[in-house]
Amino acid sequence: MNRTEVRASASLAAIFALRMLGLFLILPVFSVHARSMPGGDNATLIGLALGVYGLTQSFGQIPFGIASDRYGRKRIIIIGLLLFAIGSFIAAMASHIGWVIVGRAVQGAGAISAAITALIADSTREEHRTKAMAMVGGSIGLSFALSLVAAPLLYSAIGMSGMFALIGLMSVAAILVVLYVVPPAAPLPPGRVRFAEVLKNRELMRLNYGVFALHLTQMAMFVVVPAALVQSMNMPVSTHWKIYLPVVLASFVLMLPPVFVGEKRGCMKQVFIGAIALLLLVQGGMWFTLSQATPGAPALVGLLLAFFIAFNILEASQPSLVSRLAPPGGRGAALGVYNTLQALGLFCGGAAGGWLTQHASRSAVFILGAGLTVVWLIIASNMQNLPRRGPKQQPAAV
Repeated sequence: MNRTEVRASASLAAIFALRMLGLFLILPVFSVHARSMPGGDNATLIGLALGVYGLTQSFGQIPFGIASDRYGRKRIIIIGLLLFAIGSFIAAMASHIGWVIVGRAVQGAGAISAAITALIADSTREEHRTKAMAMVGGSIGLSFALSLVAAPLLYSAIGMSGMFALIGLMSVAAILVVLYVVPPAAPLPPGRVRFAEVLKNRELMRLNYGVFALHLTQMAMFVVVPAALVQSMNMPVSTHWKIYLPVVLASFVLMLPPVFVGEKRGCMKQVFIGAIALLLLVQGGMWFTLSQATPGAPALVGLLLAFFIAFNILEASQPSLVSRLAPPGGRGAALGVYNTLQALGLFCGGAAGGWLTQHASRSAVFILGAGLTVVWLIIASNMQNLPRRGPKQQPAAV
């Protein structure tokens, strides 16, 4: 990657990480804090405050993606960051949980994930695009781990209102990054692509199912995993970062070699399918381990490491594949559909994981994940294998 590609990828991954931090940062502490607010004794409202962010994200991804194709990536990213900041400040000033819900909804309404990933695709050559997307995938994992470490410390220092205000200020700072750090965007491809063409693309639909299954499985897993860590390792939730942080960092290092080799040798399909198979093995391993009376701590940690390796490979390769398979004039729209399915997967995973844990068993969560992953493996087995693109080659027409 040249200096401009590194600069574009790193700065945009940082902005993406901010978005995910807005989702993750309040998770460890909000349910406790909400009980001190008017309306916070209603568990449904607490759940709505946590989940509405992902729901409004899912509604906004396609319109923001299409708008970025027509009006430019940076302009749409800045509008989304402004909405994110406004929602953060609304939540910071909330005196009732209802206003927190409003603030979180406005935060999520600035759905710029598609515009950011489209701008990364615009700013990188195809042979380096998966590496750039790996920065985004890594930023998601690091945001999750950072939130587990930072949330209790920030809450004790500045309170929930201060945390929301800090997130809003970080969003304003991110606008300055877009304006002055992110390199100038490449001109948008001429012509427009009908949205129906994006929806009819079979290869894109395989990837859309995949991101839905991946994030549903992730959220459903983490309904169960924290309690399993408490049971098997006698660790209070406030110390779980000691497991998550090294696991996420190690998984990011271990996912890089297969991605680089796959890109270099033109065998990303094999790497992709291998990661899905690893995800399936993790679901089976979790089912077996948590079926025991006392789950083994080493097995849980090993399975978490395997999960994050698979997750990071898939999180890096899928948006790269979407950007390569989408018509150039419809890249934002295609990534908008992709990110909509991602957000819906997060929302459905939390709901399904909670329902299955309450009404069936925690093992049922992994049976669901395994079933979705088997379908994904079958769908992906027939996917197109895109060859490595050299810097001197012209991209083929889609």
